[in-house]
Amino acid sequence: MTKIDSKIPQGPLERKWTNYKDHQKLVNPANKRRLDVIVVGTGLAGASAAASLGELGFNVLNFCIQDSPRRAHSIAAQGGINAAKNYQNDGDSVYRLFYDTLKGGDYRAREANVYRLAEVANSIIDQCVAQGVPFAREYGGLLDNRSFGGAQVSRTFYAKGQTGQQLLLGAYSALSRQVNQGSVKLYTRYEMLDLVIIDGRARGIIARNLVTGKVERFSAHAVVIGTGGYGNTFFLSTNAMGSNGSAVLQCYKKGAYFANPCFAQIHPTCIPIHGEFQSKLTLMSESLRNDGRIWVPKKKEDAEAIRAGKLKPTQLKEEDRDYYLERRYPAFGNLVPRDVASRAAKERCDAGFGVGSGLAVYLDFSDSIKRLGMKTVEERYGNLFQMYEKIVDENPYETPMMIYPAIHYTMGGIWVDYELMTSIPGLFSIGEANFSDHGANRLGASALMQGLADGYFVLPYTIQNYLSDQIGVPRFSTDLPEFQQAENEINEKIAKLMSINGKRSVDSIHKELGHIMWDYVGMGRTKESLETALKKLKEVKKEFWSNVRIPGEPNTLNVELEKALRVADFLEIGYLMALDGLNRNESCGGHFREEYQTPDGEALRDDEHYSYAACWKYIGEDQDPELIKEPLDYEFVQRQQRNYKA
Repeated sequence: MTKIDSKIPQGPLERKWTNYKDHQKLVNPANKRRLDVIVVGTGLAGASAAASLGELGFNVLNFCIQDSPRRAHSIAAQGGINAAKNYQNDGDSVYRLFYDTLKGGDYRAREANVYRLAEVANSIIDQCVAQGVPFAREYGGLLDNRSFGGAQVSRTFYAKGQTGQQLLLGAYSALSRQVNQGSVKLYTRYEMLDLVIIDGRARGIIARNLVTGKVERFSAHAVVIGTGGYGNTFFLSTNAMGSNGSAVLQCYKKGAYFANPCFAQIHPTCIPIHGEFQSKLTLMSESLRNDGRIWVPKKKEDAEAIRAGKLKPTQLKEEDRDYYLERRYPAFGNLVPRDVASRAAKERCDAGFGVGSGLAVYLDFSDSIKRLGMKTVEERYGNLFQMYEKIVDENPYETPMMIYPAIHYTMGGIWVDYELMTSIPGLFSIGEANFSDHGANRLGASALMQGLADGYFVLPYTIQNYLSDQIGVPRFSTDLPEFQQAENEINEKIAKLMSINGKRSVDSIHKELGHIMWDYVGMGRTKESLETALKKLKEVKKEFWSNVRIPGEPNTLNVELEKALRVADFLEIGYLMALDGLNRNESCGGHFREEYQTPDGEALRDDEHYSYAACWKYIGEDQDPELIKEPLDYEFVQRQQRNYKA
């Protein structure tokens, strides 16, 4: 039986990270120059890690699929970033941020990792202010905060509705400084296609130049994966079109455990689907739930009249509106966690009270405009309102927004220990690409927090602990047989794809995959639906590898080939998600098995049997992976049934 060592330090919870840093091994400045580190990804996690490692003196090779690091998907984050500065003096603390995060994840994350995340979050804010990130400020000059789901304090720092963009520009400026100084070499429009392992350690990658089509080899003493999540397995999601899980899956196939793949987040405030030919979904920030109130008509006949265009929402009297989150969860109201809000919206729509196409609820700002005034609402959310109006062609100041849940973030990912190292020595994973900090559900404004925590304040320490005994290891030649073999396998895979010459486009198969995932592995799952998904996923995989058509040539710019390589990986990730969901006979966070719910429709955990991280180990092609369990033993917190009602 394979045993997992998560390397959690001994000692009191609040001392673990300090004790680790006090006793870790270091690399002196002269020796850092002799060590190479590959960082894949330039989002908040990747850019901050590459910049920090470059600043320390390591030689960093940084890769991104975009034409500039500034186009990483982190730029799309809107609402804010959490930290327990307690500027509001409303009772916040590092412990409270830790507990809210653990509870929000339905007690399916490691205590030590989550506490460290809460602990270093305050340093992130200081770092970003020093970089010039234009956080909003209140009248007294302190940084302003707003509320987000799953918390009863205001701890979310923000820059209007563009927080991700501003934070990414800060990280990009730090990265650019290191590029200019020569400590970081930036490779734009390169995609990692495989991991190279030599003598059991990660020693390089195989990447394809997306402009020329050339497959190239790169070596290093350690490899860091910061490529984000795999939400685009569902085809329609809030992720950028290029976001993918390929790097994660290639690491899994080389021996890295894939942990909790079924934990995918459904975001409650997304612009509903509006057409058959839509290629992605647009997120409306969770910050809107600060001042917006969510409701549906109380009477089905009113909902039917609105759907038929015979009644406008503004014509409905207050007593005829069901503010269902405020009704069901009086203590948290519209600021319940995302999984809770999403399921509540689905329940109302399934019951026949939805508006628009029937799959939408209202997010209404009329009360806030009366209370705060139009100018204040515009200052807080103006760019989000503009974006909504451009897409929907309705003025949200005058007519309530329509929203519906959509696939957003993935809490699962590459398994890592406390040091952010995977089960492959020398391979690290950071940000959304790993599984470590959010459990079964992520609280809003915590993605930016984890990405920057990992890149700025965790990995720069922990990677030294690994590299300290690699100083005498000479740089690796990319002519070694391990590199040759990996490149040959990639070229064979590409040649096989190009030779199929079938009748179906990559997008048509990806869309079919997305329908299977949403219908059978979506917001509500059952044993039967997951078994159906596994069967259908095998069929669509067979269809892909026998009937896909990729025009053009491989040795040049070929966007369809890029997409095909990613969809081949999405098919396998989708299978892993369904398999993991079928194995977990409980409901927790974003994993909602309809057979396991409380009498009032809330997620029903089974702590006796499923209090573990499910780590899947690759066995071979067309074989179900081996399940290895990392027990989640809670030493400092008592698990409770989540309650957002009181």
